This record gives sequence, C-alpha cells and structure tokens, in this order.
Amino acid sequence: MRRVIVPAAVVIVSLASAPPALAEPQQKVPVAEGYGGAVATVDLDASKAAISVLRKGGNAMDAAVAAGAVLGVTEPYSAGLAGGGFMVYYDAKRRKVSTIDGRETAPRAMTSTSLEGIPFEEGVTSGLSAGVPGTVANWDLALRKFGTISLKEALKPAIEVASKGFVVDQTFYDQTASNAARFKDIASTAKLYLPNGAPPPVGSTFKNPELAATYRELGKRGPDWLYGGQLGKEIVSTVKRPPLTPGATRNVRPGLMELSDLRAYRALLREPTKVSYNGMDVYGMAPPSSGGSTVGEALNILQALPQVGLHEYLEASRLAFADRGKYVGDIPGVPLAELLSDGFAKERACLVGDRAIAHPAAPGNPDGSYDGCPQPTGESTPVANEGPETTHLVVADRWGNVVAYNLTIEATGGNGIVVPGRGVLLNNELTDFTFGPAPGDPNLPGPGKRPRSSMAPTLVFDGGKPVLAAGSPGGSTIITIVLQILVNRYELGMRLPEALAAPRATQRNTEQTQAEQAFLDRHRAELEAKGHTFALNPEIGAATALEFVGRGRIQAVAEPVRRGGGSAMVVSSSR
Repeated sequence: MRRVIVPAAVVIVSLASAPPALAEPQQKVPVAEGYGGAVATVDLDASKAAISVLRKGGNAMDAAVAAGAVLGVTEPYSAGLAGGGFMVYYDAKRRKVSTIDGRETAPRAMTSTSLEGIPFEEGVTSGLSAGVPGTVANWDLALRKFGTISLKEALKPAIEVASKGFVVDQTFYDQTASNAARFKDIASTAKLYLPNGAPPPVGSTFKNPELAATYRELGKRGPDWLYGGQLGKEIVSTVKRPPLTPGATRNVRPGLMELSDLRAYRALLREPTKVSYNGMDVYGMAPPSSGGSTVGEALNILQALPQVGLHEYLEASRLAFADRGKYVGDIPGVPLAELLSDGFAKERACLVGDRAIAHPAAPGNPDGSYDGCPQPTGESTPVANEGPETTHLVVADRWGNVVAYNLTIEATGGNGIVVPGRGVLLNNELTDFTFGPAPGDPNLPGPGKRPRSSMAPTLVFDGGKPVLAAGSPGGSTIITIVLQILVNRYELGMRLPEALAAPRATQRNTEQTQAEQAFLDRHRAELEAKGHTFALNPEIGAATALEFVGRGRIQAVAEPVRRGGGSAMVVSSSR
C-alpha cells in the first residue's frame, strides 16, 4: 500500500544542471549523466582512476579497487591499505548481490576488558586501537572473485598519484591542521604530513613517494607481503613500539597485534541483508556492520506507517537504533531475520505517534511473536563513539555491474601513526568497540572480533534490476544519511541530486537530534512542536550515489558542498 506523502515543508535544493562530462575534467563536478559506466567519489583523482579503468575495458569492481587505492593517497586521513571496509556488489551476469566484509579484527590477545578505564581520546592515538587491517585482503578477494585485472594493475593509478602528487585543497589542509598536535608527537607522521613543521599549504603539491613504493611492492609481492611478510612485520613493530618524537610527552600506548594475527586474517563473503520497500528490494551489509540491519529495520517501520514525513523518519531511526544497540555486533545469534521482519516492524511502528518518543527509546523484543502493541521494557544502549571520517564510492559499468564501497581508517587520521618508511597511516578501528564495563553489550571487544560498524553501502532494485546505489562516511550518522537519502528520493519526491544535497538531521536514539543549520532553519519549529529537540551539527556526512535513469543512462551524484564537494564522472556523455 502506498502511503500518504507528508512533505513537512521540504525545501527542494536547486542544483544547476551539470555540464556534459569531459574526457578529463580539470575540476570536480557533483553531478554527471551519461553512458558506459559512472563513478562518484569525494575526490577527482579517484574518480578519474575509476573512469580510466572502465574506459580500458575493466569492470565496476576493477574500477572500485583502483579508486579505493587512490583515495588512500588523496584521502589518507579517511582510507588506506592499513584500514578496512565493506563492499556490496551486483554481478549482472549472475544476477546476484554479494557482499565482502573487509572489516578489521581485534588481535587474539584482546579481551572484553582491554579498553576499560582508558580515556577515549587516549585510546584513539595508540597502538592499542589498531585493528588487523582488512583492506588489502578485501581488494584481493574482490578482484579474484569479481574483477578482471590483477591487484598490481589496479594499484597503478594510485602509484602515479602518490609519485607525482596531488594539489592540497582546503579540506586536506584543515584535516592536517586539526591533527597537527598529535601528528607532531609521532616522528614518522610529522615527517610526512607536517613538512617544515606545518601542514602543507592549500594549492601546494603533496607527494607521498614512500606510499608509492609501498603500493609498488605490494603489487609485485601480493597480499602475503602484508599478511605475514615484511610489511606485516613492520606494521606489528610500529603498533608495539609507536615511533614517538624525541621529547614528546603524549602517552601513546603500545598495541597487542602479533604477526600471527595478520596471518590469520581473512576477508569474508557474506550474505547481504534484504528488505522490501515500496515494491523495491534494498540490499545492505550484514553484521558486523549494523548498516544493513538498521537501515532495513527503519525502512520497514516507515513502510508500516500510514504516512511518512520528517517526524516519522526521525522516529523510525530512533527505534531502529535502540534495537541496534541491544542486538547487533560480531556475536553469534544476532536475530537478524526477526529484526528485519515485517511483524517486528509493525510492532515497533505502533509506537510512532504525533509526538516524539520519550528519550531513550527502549529496544523491542524480536522474538517472532508479534501481537498488539506491547510497551518495550528493556534498557537502551548509548551510541558509542565512532569517527566521523571514512569514505564511500559508487561505480557502475557498461555491463550493469554495480559496487557500493565504504572504506575507512576510522577517525580523521586514524590512530595518527604512520608506519616508518611506508607512508601509510594505521587505523584506530578498535575504538569502535564499547570500552565498558558493559555486561551483555554485543559490541564489547574480544579476541579476533570485528568491531560493530555503521557503514551502510546500499543497493536498491526495482523489478530485479538495480536502480540506485548510495552510501556515505560519517560514523554512526552513516545509517541516517543513507536512510534520509532514500526517504528524500522515494517518499518526498526529490530527484537524486536533491535528495543527496538536502539538509540533514540524524536521530540515533539520543536525547537531541543533531541537524545541520539549513535543516534547523527550515524544519525546527514544526518538529519542536512535535516534541523533538535539536543540537547543531555543522556537517553530516559526504555521500555518493548513482541512479539508472533509463535507456542505459546513468546519473552519478556526489556532494556539491560538504567536505569540499565530490566528483561525479561518466565514461561518455553520449552513446
């Protein structure tokens, strides 16, 4: 049943029509339409790498890996080979959606109490926060299973960018400057990212020859060079003995990673999550990501409501986050099927009324018995700290294959520690665990465990064919960003560029809903009248998306403003 659309005073963001895609554009454009394949990333060099691969006959997975490797150069504070991520992939020939879990893992020496009593910020800048990297294993599995080129070939664009350099923009400068204090305390990091003792100025060319050499050697030696070989030994040494600058007084704790942890690491193929929404199928990432389950549950709740507007969007998100905190983590027995069932959604939807639910919303009981409208009685779990960084890209090719790919090193700048001589920052992914004490929390750390993620690369299908792909960085706000884009597109009638650019709000079962200023300006009064309270968040996410708009034409969409704007490109602007 189609629901009544409640526009809630939605203001459509007007975007200028994008010019026809040039073969080699010299500046980023946020929207591109055309044929033969498309890509959207946050970075022009990464998008150009993906398009180059597509034009040479590579497929969407080849292009996604190439773009991801370039982002490790140009967006090093968000992604890199020492991080991890998740891919959702549609294989057009097999007509099958698959996902790859390249999430970092905890060392086998980590226990549920390893992070207790440590101040969060002190945990971030430490060897203790570094998870066993998954990105290289992710790339390797993705190319072997779904790609057509070798890892060595996929790394070539990144090697070129790292060698020749890229132009420092305001975002790169600002991110370096905001990390300067801790970067100065790590000798290898200061040497690379604070040349002459300061962030590289806007407009200068930044080169990373050490990372170029690392990529080159990785292409030559293969993933085993990391997972048990010399590069792995150097990573372990850096984790255990962080290279402090002489005279630095920062307490940088050593980590627990061993070479055996790297040898044991595997990227994993997992079944995607799937929900039906407005007659379409929405696929996402299963645990240890909470993206697919939480976006999917919220969509199911909205589907069960008689009308959908911004109030309902916030309430569905609030309830889904309550269930996420209670039930989802890298543990056996996550009740995924029940969390995504229509019966559970209807039970949760009956709590949505004209007024905002009292904070905090309690989790529901996904026990398979759904009758009436029981009042939840369980305790709510607070939203854990998650870094606002990460990056996301989407790629489609001429054959109809599609990739949505989130990759990350967690906080802006990861744990702040560059592996000496290798030009790569380590992740601080283990701070995504609950620090505790928190008995029964599904996201407590443990040996070999993968921290719960909010990354939500998402594919939407209509009539068995892909119609949209979307995702974003933003820590736990990723879930609400993807959800809001889908609500904007399919409930509020926006075109995809408008749906992505529209001002955002994020409700994650917190007392106050965080929102961008433009959202507050337009919607605060009407939503406060329904009992919502707000806090300003200057910028929420940096999404990328694409949509198949008919007759073989693809629209690629990136941010027009957030995080400096993104880069959308197509293989050809005409047939």
